[in-house]
Amino acid sequence: GPTTSDETVSVGGTVTLTCRVEESDNSSLQWSNTAQQTLYFGEKRALRDNRIQLHRSTSTELSITIAEVQLADEGEYTCSIFTMPVRTARASVTVLGVPSKPEISGSEAAVPEGGEVTLTCTSSGSKPPAQLHWYRGTERLEGKEKNTAGGGPTYSVRSEVTLTVSRADDNELVTCAVVHPSLGQGDKRSSQALHVLCELTTQSRPSRQQQKGNSGIQGSLGTKDGELGPLVKIDGAYLHFEMLNKSDNGVYLCQAENGIGSRGIKFLEVKHAHIHALLVAVIVFILLCLLIVLGRYLIRHKGDSHTRAVMDMCTRGSVEYN
Repeated sequence: GPTTSDETVSVGGTVTLTCRVEESDNSSLQWSNTAQQTLYFGEKRALRDNRIQLHRSTSTELSITIAEVQLADEGEYTCSIFTMPVRTARASVTVLGVPSKPEISGSEAAVPEGGEVTLTCTSSGSKPPAQLHWYRGTERLEGKEKNTAGGGPTYSVRSEVTLTVSRADDNELVTCAVVHPSLGQGDKRSSQALHVLCELTTQSRPSRQQQKGNSGIQGSLGTKDGELGPLVKIDGAYLHFEMLNKSDNGVYLCQAENGIGSRGIKFLEVKHAHIHALLVAVIVFILLCLLIVLGRYLIRHKGDSHTRAVMDMCTRGSVEYN
């Protein structure tokens, strides 16, 4: 009798059905679909469906192809050889529903450091039901499979994972991958970045320009009284003092805040701005002293030169008189 083989194909793919007999006795081979409608009788097309084409027809083989396979094409196909009696063989075609790309929800809002976040992954259109795998970076996570809903012949699958986040998880990618026979050795996956709100930490290093806070934290700079001097400029993360003077006396604050809270830090306190003026006075005094000493030295040096010149003139005059 004729021989066939079962086939598996994904939605949208092409399947080939082959019917063979060992010996030819000039009897015709025939393929019929799941509704027992004749598709091909030998080389002759019997059903007008352009998706179904003749692949090969010989005295011992009849092969056809079905392109753009749909879920409705699943079932048993029959190959018959018209001898006395008629002999048949059946080929079962299994059609795999291809799952959709997974979608992740639950990580839209930032999560406080040390808190928990529950992520949900869903995928639809699979047949049989797909499997969902979770990853944080390259680390495999254990998810909880939720109820699997069958929408007609296909399934929608859902999985949840709950994570306790730390500041190291900020911007870490969490990935959901759908695994299914229709995808072969590969998978479909989606990733979502975690957003973590960290506890504020502030650090002060007083200098002529003072840096504030960590990037990503909202911040403000100002004095305790809310007023800055005319020569004190705010430039992003820096507070510039062009020239310190008495009017700069006071406490300057850096205020940082995020979704968890806010924190301020005193990063510069000017108590002795008069030291600047005193230092200038000392320098002026020293310069005056140097000028006085230099002047006396020059006067004395000039006086000695004048005395020697007079004595020389007198000596010359005495010689000429004689």
